[in-house]
Amino acid sequence: MILDSKIPEGPLAEKWDKHKFNVKLVNPANKRKYEVIVVGTGLAGASAAATLGELGYNVKAFCFQDSPRRAHSIAAQGGINAAKNYQNDGDSVFRLFYDTIKGGDYRAREANVYRLAQVSVDIIDQCVAQGVPFAREYGGLLANRSFGGAQVSRTFYARGQTGQQLLLGAYSALNRQIAYGKVKMYPRTEMLDLVMVDGKARGIVVRNLITGKIESHSAHAVVLATGGYGNVFFLSTNAMGSNATAAWRAHKKGALFANPCFTQIHPTCIPVSGEYQSKLTLMSESLRNDGRVWVPKTVELAQRLRRGEIAINDIAEEDRDYYLERKYPAFGNLVPRDVASRNAKLVCDEGRGVGGSGLAVYLDFADAIKRDGQPAIAAKYGNLFEMYAKITDENPYEKPMRIYPAVHYTMGGLWVDYNLMTNIPGLYATGECNFSDHGANRLGASALMQGLADGYFVIPYTIGDYLAQMPYAKVSTDHPAFKEAEEAVIAKNQQLLSIKGTRTVDEFHKALGLLMWDYCGMARNAEGLQFAKQEIRKLRDEFWRDVKVTGVNEELNITLEKANRVADFLELGELMVDDALHRNESCGGHFREEYQTPENEALRDDENFAYVAAWEFTGVGNEPVLHKEDLKFENVKLTQRSYK
Repeated sequence: MILDSKIPEGPLAEKWDKHKFNVKLVNPANKRKYEVIVVGTGLAGASAAATLGELGYNVKAFCFQDSPRRAHSIAAQGGINAAKNYQNDGDSVFRLFYDTIKGGDYRAREANVYRLAQVSVDIIDQCVAQGVPFAREYGGLLANRSFGGAQVSRTFYARGQTGQQLLLGAYSALNRQIAYGKVKMYPRTEMLDLVMVDGKARGIVVRNLITGKIESHSAHAVVLATGGYGNVFFLSTNAMGSNATAAWRAHKKGALFANPCFTQIHPTCIPVSGEYQSKLTLMSESLRNDGRVWVPKTVELAQRLRRGEIAINDIAEEDRDYYLERKYPAFGNLVPRDVASRNAKLVCDEGRGVGGSGLAVYLDFADAIKRDGQPAIAAKYGNLFEMYAKITDENPYEKPMRIYPAVHYTMGGLWVDYNLMTNIPGLYATGECNFSDHGANRLGASALMQGLADGYFVIPYTIGDYLAQMPYAKVSTDHPAFKEAEEAVIAKNQQLLSIKGTRTVDEFHKALGLLMWDYCGMARNAEGLQFAKQEIRKLRDEFWRDVKVTGVNEELNITLEKANRVADFLELGELMVDDALHRNESCGGHFREEYQTPENEALRDDENFAYVAAWEFTGVGNEPVLHKEDLKFENVKLTQRSYK
């Protein structure tokens, strides 16, 4: 299989504009003859559905939540990047492009990333016009703050709830189209299979989560905007309902899955406090603007602190190791997430971690409060401080926050070309669901940027190029391909319900998550990955023998929902391990312990691994087939990343 990325010819800065001119158009009168399915209503999905409806297409939008505004995009805290250069500090479209390519450790396509930087400036204008209440400076201008991996301030924000405000903007645009009748909304409905007719994506099979009814929907094209797969680790900052089922079922129908081992571990999360936990809580990266990360300089001091023999304030300034500031003076506490996370793990592995478990470091605001005053810090981060206090029962204004890395985002996803189409004609993937923009590590505040760029400004152009070549005729859901897919979904649900085993779905999910975290998490090695692969296979076999799924299909059955999702995670987890095992290098969030510099930094192998690894499904338990898309760098020079 040859992977054609369809990157336009010409200079980097002109590719997108030329491409928009060259794509085929659908005239306004003909748009109403086409139907498009959008699965997922987060930032990527809601913005795509709203924009396609505004253009005149007939859209069906699906989400498993009870309302589109409960999509997990609502949980994003810190901000959204855009190359507006309002601070006059040297930012530009090219600098945002360069920072993103470098931040991703040179494992992303230049053309896609440059387009992302280009349209970032339009996103802010769009959202302001919708009424998104971005923070403003005293004079009324939009405010900015800094995020990791950049030396300029380009992040726009709405206190610590930027995702919520952006989603409400997209949700209002979506509701407008629902009211006009251009978008039909299907909440509490989960996609369980992709339907293909004559080699093209022509619809989906869904389950009504209230009644259990299995239904089919046909369309001329299908857009997946279903988010990432971080919950394969069980404990993550994702919502508990976040899952990979839609993308994985598409993968099993032939869509290639790219770079699945590229997962992001966020450095500032509230540490695990016990086995009873079902999720973790993010503390925004924006806190690293004013918070200073440190641990005691010696193991002895850390041990005394953990035993309660001394208090935090008993540790003198000269006995504190501000290790990020020490090792990376140019970027300090605002190094990229993969770098900050690995360093936190390193000091904890040395025995210098804090908290009862020793798996935490301090994020200290004492200097910022002394410098700016508590009211100024509260104005910036008040809701985040309140959240931390409610969860930990500690006052972060008076003592440092305890933080530790946790799974947050997945850079891997369905392989897409420049048009965001997968290798299946008519199937598109947008936002975190695809692999396209972040390489091996996403910079902070770039997820919201990608989701809205794809939904508002990319898909509306590129999907027309495909639809212009499609006949108007619809495929009936009575077509044998739909009936076959429905029967397969019903059979799988019945199989899960008939096992009547002894172990709960959550038990299997936790066991898988622990395997993934221990052997395919922040640090990996060949021996551990090979062990994990065998253990995942054993766990999967045991799942299909002994899982306990109660109830019946024809009702609200959350256990059945979970079982379907965990069944997919048990297959996806093995692919992640395969991908990590084959990539004999370290890059970004993929850190193979065998491949590191003397300073414990990621050591890439550009000669052998400067490519996108796109995997083809060949059956459960069979080895997947690897397809490579070589990455060409004509505008940036491949160098060892340095933030020192």
